[in-house]
Amino acid sequence: MATEDDLDRIARQERELQWTSFNEDDAWQLGSTLRELAVERQLAIVIDIRRFTPHFGNQAGAPLFYAALHGTSPDNAQWARRKANAVARLHRSSYAIGLALKARNTTLEEKYGLPTADYTSHGGAFPIALAGTGVIGAVTVSGLPQRDDHELVVEALCLERNRHYADLRLPALD
Repeated sequence: MATEDDLDRIARQERELQWTSFNEDDAWQLGSTLRELAVERQLAIVIDIRRFTPHFGNQAGAPLFYAALHGTSPDNAQWARRKANAVARLHRSSYAIGLALKARNTTLEEKYGLPTADYTSHGGAFPIALAGTGVIGAVTVSGLPQRDDHELVVEALCLERNRHYADLRLPALD
C-alpha cells in the first residue's frame, strides 16, 4: 500500500509542479535554490538541470545548470545523467519509474531494453513539464538516498512554483 500511496503522491507532484514557461533564467534560479538548500544542510550532492532536445533522442540533452558540491565524486554526475535519461525516455520522475518497476518485479532493461550504462530508475530526477506542452527537461539531484534525492528536488520546486511543500511531500517512512 505504501508504494501505491507514494506513486499517487508523485503523480500529484508531477501535475502540480508544472511550469507555464521555462528558460535558462528559470533553470539558474531553480539550480541556485537547490544549491542553497544543499549548502545550508551540508549535503554532498550533484545538481543537474537539462532541457531535452530532439536530436538526443531518448537521452537528456542541453545542460542548463550544473553544480557539484564538496564530497561528491564523478560517479554522482553519472548517476544524475542516467536518472535524467530515464525521465527523458518515460516522462515521469525517476523515483516513480523505480517504484512502479519494483512493484512489477522488473527493471528498465527487462521492460524497455534500456541499458544500465545509460539509464537508471533510482530517485532524484524530476520532469520539468510545461502546462499544455509536456515534459521538456529534467532537474536531477544525486548523492543522497534516492527518496531523499527526490524529496529535495520536490522541495525546491515547491519553493520556485510557490507551492506548500507540506502539501506535496511524500509521507515519512516508518
